[in-house]
Amino acid sequence: MRRFLPALLLLMVMVAFTSVNISLAQDQQQNTGQTVHVVQAGENLYRISLRYGVSMTAIQQANNIANANLIFVGQRLVIPTGGTTPPVTPPTNPPPTTPPPAATTYTVKRGDTLGGIARQFGTTTQAIASANNIANPNLIYPGQVLNISGGTGTPPPVTNPPTNPPVNPPIAGGFELGGHVDGFRYPDQMRGAGMSWAKKQLFWSQGQPASIAQPMIDQARGMGFKILLGIVGDPGQLGANRAQYIQDFSVFLAGVAALNPDGIEIWNEPNIDRQWPAGQISGAAYTEMLRAGYTAIKNVNRNVLVISAAPAPTGAEGAFPGRVVNDDRFIRDMANNGAANFMDCVGVHYNEGILPPDRTSGDPRGNSSHYSRYYPTMVSVYSATFPGKALCFTELGYLSPEGFGPLPASFAWAGNTTVTNQAEWLAGAVRQARSGRLVRLMIIWNVDFTRYDDDPMAGYAIIRPNNACPACSTLRSAMGL
Repeated sequence: MRRFLPALLLLMVMVAFTSVNISLAQDQQQNTGQTVHVVQAGENLYRISLRYGVSMTAIQQANNIANANLIFVGQRLVIPTGGTTPPVTPPTNPPPTTPPPAATTYTVKRGDTLGGIARQFGTTTQAIASANNIANPNLIYPGQVLNISGGTGTPPPVTNPPTNPPVNPPIAGGFELGGHVDGFRYPDQMRGAGMSWAKKQLFWSQGQPASIAQPMIDQARGMGFKILLGIVGDPGQLGANRAQYIQDFSVFLAGVAALNPDGIEIWNEPNIDRQWPAGQISGAAYTEMLRAGYTAIKNVNRNVLVISAAPAPTGAEGAFPGRVVNDDRFIRDMANNGAANFMDCVGVHYNEGILPPDRTSGDPRGNSSHYSRYYPTMVSVYSATFPGKALCFTELGYLSPEGFGPLPASFAWAGNTTVTNQAEWLAGAVRQARSGRLVRLMIIWNVDFTRYDDDPMAGYAIIRPNNACPACSTLRSAMGL
């Protein structure tokens, strides 16, 4: 987005991200032979199912859990028969024991955790930390050579990532509304507007751990919102070695998915050179990333809503060859490369409107017939390109300078839009989305950004300079509340 611009390893690596070191005291054998697991901080039902080798559905049924996302720390879960191996009576003449293998070494790769490495070698985090004088098990780095001793195995060879993603049911749910937040300063106003989602942008650089997403998830959940993470990386790093970068990025996405966010948008506006390396921009290139990222996420947590990156709505590729690809051509290229198989929802941006959302003509600017000028034609273009796929507007907003002063020249097209226009048009877009049944999620751009200079983010904010929110009441009405 112009205002805040900045494969895959084995399934066992994904599982390593989902694993945590839990003492055996968490698991208790009842007299009946059933295993009881006590839920720990940071766990979700998917992690627990992996630990015991049973399905999430089986655990839900055994414990009468209606919503797989609603478990709590300290909850005692009965693990169905077959999930763990019962105690074995030792034979009268046990076979001779096999001595442990000799010590070996392991070189840390990007995305590794000490717990994951321990599981690869059949040892413990504590044993590796002790053998290598590691005071903080969370602080390891790519290229670090670790001494491994006392393990029961060696890591399996790394193979190419799976071509096809796991088969998952579609993410169910009706239309929902949310807001892109800078902070979480106005949760009451957001709830009052009918918002149940909050979106945060997360910028990732190679080598950063997935744990950088945890504070965003915790903050949103603590205020009662579902959290959509728009995860974007570094175009420079991507351009240097796209194949390796996509692999590393996918491992990072898997780690974030293990933290159990509600949704992930994979990248942002990849059709412009501020977000994707110039000369490499294409729907096919982005679909490589989408395929790897979707597969990584779903292998770890199938409950995450995966949204494709919303392109920048533009028709400027003729003026900027190699730097911009028109979004309609970009998404057609995505579709022709199978992108529909690697998303739950199609990402869409609409942020340059200066007319009510029911209009399909009459824009006073040049190129007034271009589809990106109008909300209904944006819906038509994207839904026709991906028939049967829900649309997710991860950014929809109207810019108004009211209360701030003149807009910079590049945004002067919105100079006559009032705050009343903004409030009414946002509500109109929500009404259309709710009645049309093509839009699954709409994220209002934005709630509370304050920057207003050459990048006038605050002009899109529904919280205005006097802390009033005219759009909150219109949105609430549009949501039927």
